[in-house]
Amino acid sequence: MRRHVNRVRKVKIRQNPIHQEYIPNLFQNEPRMCCALCLNRPFSLFHPLPFFTQPAAFERLDVQIHDDIDRKQPQVGAKRMTDMRFSGLRVIKEALTGHKGWTPAWREPEPQPSYDIIIIGGGGHGLATAYYLAKEFGQKRIAVLEKGWIGGGNVGRNTTIIRSNYLLDGNEPFYEMSLKLWEGLEQDFNFNAMVSQRGILNLIHSDAQRDAFIRRGNAMMLNGADAELLSTAQIKARYPFLNTEDARFPIKGGLAQHRGGTVRHDAVAWGYARGADSRGVDIIQNCEVTGFRIENGKATGVETTRGFIGAGKIGCAVAGSSSRLMSHAGMRLPIESHVLQAFVSEGLKPVMPGVVTFGAGHFYCSQSDKGGLVFGGDIDGYNSYAQRGNLPVVEDVCEGGMAIFPAFGRARLLRMWGGIMDMSMDGSPIIDKTHIDGLYFNGGWCYGGFKATPASGMCFAHLLARDAPHPKATAYRFDRFERGLMIDEKGMGNQPNLH
Repeated sequence: MRRHVNRVRKVKIRQNPIHQEYIPNLFQNEPRMCCALCLNRPFSLFHPLPFFTQPAAFERLDVQIHDDIDRKQPQVGAKRMTDMRFSGLRVIKEALTGHKGWTPAWREPEPQPSYDIIIIGGGGHGLATAYYLAKEFGQKRIAVLEKGWIGGGNVGRNTTIIRSNYLLDGNEPFYEMSLKLWEGLEQDFNFNAMVSQRGILNLIHSDAQRDAFIRRGNAMMLNGADAELLSTAQIKARYPFLNTEDARFPIKGGLAQHRGGTVRHDAVAWGYARGADSRGVDIIQNCEVTGFRIENGKATGVETTRGFIGAGKIGCAVAGSSSRLMSHAGMRLPIESHVLQAFVSEGLKPVMPGVVTFGAGHFYCSQSDKGGLVFGGDIDGYNSYAQRGNLPVVEDVCEGGMAIFPAFGRARLLRMWGGIMDMSMDGSPIIDKTHIDGLYFNGGWCYGGFKATPASGMCFAHLLARDAPHPKATAYRFDRFERGLMIDEKGMGNQPNLH
């Protein structure tokens, strides 16, 4: 124990009013020192203390802290909001007392007759919108309607990659904003989403590809993002298992973004749900929207499987189901729905230090915290609302993986899934008001929706709260198709199956 204590790094207490009030009483000998766990980090190592074996001390401290929080915590209506902050102190206390103090991460409220704002879709974008509406814009009486369960849609069917390595001015500032939000997200909503900035590497296999990636890297840096052009020798040092001299696919370099990485996708939904609930948002599961009530050109509410719910404003963020949902309002969208498959191998020893994309085929791969290789490729070419894909695409993805990582051919495929993608006509999203007063739309993310989750929520919340587009999302409006201002990142025109 003494040896362990000597290795613990001491850090100063951050400006947390709750902890500042009680930590001096807890650390009698070192009033200016504290453990990393009390500093709003969800799960870390705790400074060893003599009273580890005294659960009663934790019990008294926890009760005292949370009683004071209850007195300071605002209430919504007659219901008490969820109030359970994760910290190292709380984890240790629960471990010593049988884990009996944990409460549900969010409430299961009955829908009220009406709300100021209704968000349709309890995925990453819908929950992020509700969270920022309450936190950043001070909106009250918000509800999130989800036809299934939280984390059961596309947000639970992703390959976890976050990045901002885009080229065009309409995209790069937005995704860089999203990456910056990712960097502080866990501390913001007090949940362990496993944000891991292990870096992303796009491999280069031809001289023309190198020129294109140099241009992309320059555009990234002009917009404040990080980018580095790596040589073959640098790639070989970081990824020694890559065959850089392969005759078919020689690796001539790569474009790296070291701030990119991975996040646990379903934990993002849970963290946003918990954060929104703690700010009074009603999260209503198993509540499918079956229609809109529109009177004199204004949306006044939604018809659901749990009855009519009135609303001042309605925001739609339902990913691949956008076309079906908006058809209830008489709208046809410039969107097609396609299936995107993702795959996970059995758990392996650490082999992938970051995210790697195959420049000569559509294949990308990372390694999860559990050891499984998480990889994917292109979308299914046909239109579908099914959450499962077809075998030819599975074969194509596995062929791409074998071409660049032949050693992975010995790994067993553990599971696979399919998510429904909103494929827009230019491969870029839509965040805008509709022609119906009080009805707003967020969709068309193609297969880039997960990395955009924080920025999408922030920009959609800005639009709902202020009736004006966020400065970083001005290019994502409906009228760009009419005005010819499309954001065609891949240069593939209006073929949604190619984006």
